Amino acid sequence: MTTPAGPLERRYRRLLLAYPRAYRRQHGDELLDVLLEEAAPGRRVPVLREAWGLLVGGVRSRIAHQATGSARVGGLHLGVTAVAVVNLAALLPYAQELPLWTLLSALALLAILRGLPRTAFGLTLLTGVKAVGLAAGRQWSDVTPLPVYPNALSGQALFEGSDPLPVAAGYAVVLIGLVLVASARRPVRARSWWWWAAVLPVAWAGPQWMSEETAYSISLSRMAVEVALFGLAVAGGYLARDPRWALACGVYLLVSLGDLAFHAEQLGRQHLAYAGILGLLGTAAAFVPYRQRRHCLD
Repeated sequence: MTTPAGPLERRYRRLLLAYPRAYRRQHGDELLDVLLEEAAPGRRVPVLREAWGLLVGGVRSRIAHQATGSARVGGLHLGVTAVAVVNLAALLPYAQELPLWTLLSALALLAILRGLPRTAFGLTLLTGVKAVGLAAGRQWSDVTPLPVYPNALSGQALFEGSDPLPVAAGYAVVLIGLVLVASARRPVRARSWWWWAAVLPVAWAGPQWMSEETAYSISLSRMAVEVALFGLAVAGGYLARDPRWALACGVYLLVSLGDLAFHAEQLGRQHLAYAGILGLLGTAAAFVPYRQRRHCLD
């Protein structure tokens, strides 16, 4: 008969969720036994320093787990995933008017997340052709009344103030990245479901940092997601001494900074500060793996 777990054991098990599933499967019970043996009699809550150590150790283990396999393939796949999130977010406010194409874009992101680059390529190509056609005002497939008006997530018509070129660039980067990932003929890691959580804040044209008269604006929610992900890329590169996160940042910057350059005449100081923050974090992600490695060798 199995002895019911006490409150301390249950709390330790919750803390151990910070570790990857494979690590918990191999070492979870052993680590739990050690923690319970060293705990003071009658304790019901883990010591704060011990809980913090478990959380930090779990994050380190997850980062190390992500830094396996080819850094080039992994970095390209991460960058493609981030750009695919933006492509889906651009269509999400217009899902009521474009249900099929929004669904195809979501399926493309799903295929990317599950490590199916060939399937994702076909879905992305179909969606990209439609999106570029809408941005150019041309009906290459089914007829869609223009302009396409949004739901509550946005206040502008689809691709209002934009141009086919930056729209095409976003899809082209994803397609080229998927071709390179597929041609490497190496297993592609399935990505976290948490990427779906980034779609809504990127799509939402909520409070903006730019001035009200700015024609080309970027929402604070999107900026927050981008800065958070770039910060995680710096932390991942530092802890794992792996350049894949820098490559992913480079892929994303290629699209985002290219879009800013296309709207150069509409940019203000806030746009330049935004580009500078992303550029600085991307540069840090590129250098920290090698600084840490030299430090270890010393």
